Amino acid sequence: MADNKKIGTLVAMAVGLGAIIGAGIFVLSGTAVALAGANALIAFILVGIVALIMAFEFGELGSIFPHVKGAAYSYVYNAFGSELGFITGLIKYFSYATAISVISLGFGSYFTSLFGITIAGGSILFAILLIIVLSVLNLLGLKKAAKTDSFLVIIKMAALLVFIGFAVFFVVHSGGIKVSNFSVSPSQGALAALFAASIVIFFAYSGFQTIVTLTPEIKGGGRAAAKATIYAVVISIALYVAVVAALLLLVPASHFTVSGDPLALALQQSSSPQWLLIVVDVGALVATASAALAMLIASSRMLYQVGVDRLLPKFFRGYNGKRDVPTQAVAISAIIAMVMLFSGNIFIMTAISNFGMLFAYLMTSFAVIHFRRRKVFGDFKMPLYPYLPVVGIIAILLFMIGMPQESLVIGVIMIFSLIILYYFFSEEKDKRVVKIKLFR
Repeated sequence: MADNKKIGTLVAMAVGLGAIIGAGIFVLSGTAVALAGANALIAFILVGIVALIMAFEFGELGSIFPHVKGAAYSYVYNAFGSELGFITGLIKYFSYATAISVISLGFGSYFTSLFGITIAGGSILFAILLIIVLSVLNLLGLKKAAKTDSFLVIIKMAALLVFIGFAVFFVVHSGGIKVSNFSVSPSQGALAALFAASIVIFFAYSGFQTIVTLTPEIKGGGRAAAKATIYAVVISIALYVAVVAALLLLVPASHFTVSGDPLALALQQSSSPQWLLIVVDVGALVATASAALAMLIASSRMLYQVGVDRLLPKFFRGYNGKRDVPTQAVAISAIIAMVMLFSGNIFIMTAISNFGMLFAYLMTSFAVIHFRRRKVFGDFKMPLYPYLPVVGIIAILLFMIGMPQESLVIGVIMIFSLIILYYFFSEEKDKRVVKIKLFR
């Protein structure tokens, strides 16, 4: 790809922010406060640190393999071979594809609420329309899609900054900070509550991997992609903590419940002007559209890479070189996302998405250790090796253990299903039994 057709570091960072700062901060912030009280601030910082560790890992691996589009899949494939690569790639792919569905459904809900639309199935209808529009935008070319996402990121970040600014204005004109707002009940102060909030929050950070799927198309290659990934996570940490602090400046922690619109709740209880509520709702609308676009970009490129590595049929390798778009993969991702909208079970969709992300991150950590032990380096190396990867592995395992039992069951079923599918395809291609020795 010609250098003048590539995207810059800032645009790549914006795509990452588009995936990270999605509906999560507009929805999950209130849930985190409901679970851990003011300790949600600590949880956002701790999980942000884990996300930053993962960003360092993806940065290093992206610099080692600057020409692959599959991110976690490609790194695991190159480290451990086709079997584990196949499993990781497809689990992560379905994680992205189902995330598109869930986020788009959130868009549909925000849209019908904002405009007072009460038709039956309205949320699903507008979710489908969003997926179609974003798919067309993606097919027009990566550069156009990425720049559009950059524009959407600016809008939603502006909405969040306006919300934070109002919170500061409210405190200044209401007699100062109310310490009682930052209360923590005995149950919320327990370590279990902090851990539960952290599990919820983790998924608000998880979109940064979208940047490394773009590494071949970023000016400066792997090192630039690494910088964009790290910058995106650092900005997200700062913004998330500021938003949660703003929530607590406006409303006592005890007032939050597991609701879908915590920012609107805080504004309503602090008697904010109506225009501000509209700004926040529009920000949430843009956030969901932006996150869905980023996930569509990442999922299609990952599926294409699995096809290029000959782990899927030739059909999956369809590619428009002029526009730098994996055409068939975009269509497949869109179709899966739309079909999932009719599953009638949001929990199953989120369980698939959440498990897939954690599994891919775990394998990525092992891939970093693998290449370091073999003295394989790129032009970016993560700091504090091997301590940070070990911390990351422990944290991810804790998150997986803490997931709802149903999520783990679905995840295990997916892994065994993909193992069976892999060996079915491999037996079709090669009847030989491959024997290896695990020990000398």
